Amino acid sequence: MCCPPDRRLPVSTDRKFLGRLSLPERRYLTDALRTETVGGVLLLVAAVAALVWANTFHDSYEAVSDFHLGPAALGLDLSIAHWAADGLLAIFFFVAGIELKRELVAGDLRDPKAAALPVIAAICGMAVPALVYVLVNAVGGGSMDGWAVPTATDIAFALAVLAVIGTSLPSALRAFLLTLAVVDDLFAILIIAVFFTSDLNFAALGGAFAGLALFWFLLRKEVRGWYVYVPLALVVWGLMYNSGIHATIAGVAMGLMLRCTTREGEDHSPGEHIEHLVRPLSAGFAVPLFALFSAGVVLSSEALRDVFTQPVTLGVVLGLVVGKALGIFGGTWLAARFTRAELNPELAWPDVFAVASLAGIGFTVSLLIGELAFEGDAALTDEVKAAVLMGSLIAAACATLLLKLRVRKYQLLVAEEERDEDQDGIPDVYEEGTEAYHLRMAEILERKAAEHRERARLAGASRDGADRPA
Repeated sequence: MCCPPDRRLPVSTDRKFLGRLSLPERRYLTDALRTETVGGVLLLVAAVAALVWANTFHDSYEAVSDFHLGPAALGLDLSIAHWAADGLLAIFFFVAGIELKRELVAGDLRDPKAAALPVIAAICGMAVPALVYVLVNAVGGGSMDGWAVPTATDIAFALAVLAVIGTSLPSALRAFLLTLAVVDDLFAILIIAVFFTSDLNFAALGGAFAGLALFWFLLRKEVRGWYVYVPLALVVWGLMYNSGIHATIAGVAMGLMLRCTTREGEDHSPGEHIEHLVRPLSAGFAVPLFALFSAGVVLSSEALRDVFTQPVTLGVVLGLVVGKALGIFGGTWLAARFTRAELNPELAWPDVFAVASLAGIGFTVSLLIGELAFEGDAALTDEVKAAVLMGSLIAAACATLLLKLRVRKYQLLVAEEERDEDQDGIPDVYEEGTEAYHLRMAEILERKAAEHRERARLAGASRDGADRPA
């Protein structure tokens, strides 16, 4: 998790776009993305398993997905697939809420100047895919209901692609990708809350708000104990589900209530501590299990052909592959031009375009929105899921090609970021402006010089002995 700033280190004043991160921000990013990368690999495995299962033993896949369990008296007699989408994804959105809160109060989004470019890029990266979808369906006479499907970025899936292809991005590019995903999550939450809310049950909604108010009150009074908050969270989730508002909103709301700033004597804020505990559960269990019961679509030559010929599915594919790349890159370039932001000289605009292409991987939230948008039409829902899979696969392939073209440059930048010649656990780039660093390096080099002088003396004595006549 994010560590407190080292008092020996100067505060970074690099305000270039995609410039060097502060040390605490880099530590937080490294820890968060390490978990997300592992979760992303599990997500890939779950998606492949779902496709194999659905296409090999389709009847058993449907039987397990449609198996119902839960208390019917509480309105929670749900299918396994429903529990995965509304229940487990609430954990994912809880972590997203904490992440968003942290970015707003302690991360890059707290500074309007630093946040402007990634926020504008993310907004354009959602608006342009939606516009692409609308244009395709307006011309082709398709349904407009799926306009939000290609707007989301799946950070875990994107990081899994990086892990599979063996490419490590410099921390500034990884932070840019993470910020895009955080803002994506925020707008996805708003889209779900506003556009996919059914008839409201005001009694249940009132109960949910009362539960959230109690949750907030207990946090402010610093009441501790998981046995207090977990049962309360389950009650709030159940009430939110029965209110007609998508139940994942409860997870977001509770995540946003956590304190994400440190006080005197604290190494980590409560929000960061809880995120550190819950993120592995989200990335390693909740999201892969959702993928297992959402990505299982039957793929045939006809189904794949329809993905590229039907306006709804073609709009999703083009939105993810073309809309995301053009939206993020175009928004970033225009924002930089009009704000006169200077790009980090170690990177280039093709790097931004490569990351923008990688953001076209829209797996988890896109699947969820596809299910909500075409609820009641199982055939079209499966077609949209196939389009999300195909669009994400094409976006991943395009990003892989673009990133591989610059892989040597990235390797050099990452090696420089991680260089720690004084072996104190802090990368040298954060210490080279301090007196203590140079004194430590002088000691290290003096020891090495003495060691080499001794080796030279021994080598000379050995040579003289060999040259001496017997």
